[in-house]
Amino acid sequence: MIAAPFVSKVMDIQKDWIDYNGHLNMAYYNVLFDKCSDDAFELLGMGPAYARERKLTVYTAEAHICYVRELHLGDAVRATFHLLDHDEKRLRSYQELHHIDGWLAATSETLTLHIDMSGPKVAPFPPDVFDKVKAMRAAHESLPMPERAGRSIGIKRK
Repeated sequence: MIAAPFVSKVMDIQKDWIDYNGHLNMAYYNVLFDKCSDDAFELLGMGPAYARERKLTVYTAEAHICYVRELHLGDAVRATFHLLDHDEKRLRSYQELHHIDGWLAATSETLTLHIDMSGPKVAPFPPDVFDKVKAMRAAHESLPMPERAGRSIGIKRK
């Protein structure tokens, strides 16, 4: 059974991640999203052993993070991973970072490429992994399209 969406373990905000404004530095939101993605990719068979043994991995091609509410030292969070779409070489995912009290701290939408490390070059998923990708997408397609997915950066003019 594949969770819809995939939910990470609880992660604590680290002291070294706090910036001079007294809140979580923007770079570490991405670290938290990446830890969740790594766990989701492991579930799909694309973890560290995949890279080491099969010389295949994933690279992030594009990421769009929205910072919704500040996180501080002492906060604990969970991240979700929702596979929105895929083809034979790419994954489009959406993640949310929630404080353990339930409120939304940030969102991330990512385009991930499957990579043959011998190039490196973009390459199709092998059949065993692609079957897992399709199974996760099937489990996630009943989830509603997130309101924040597909956003672009711009300055709205009146």
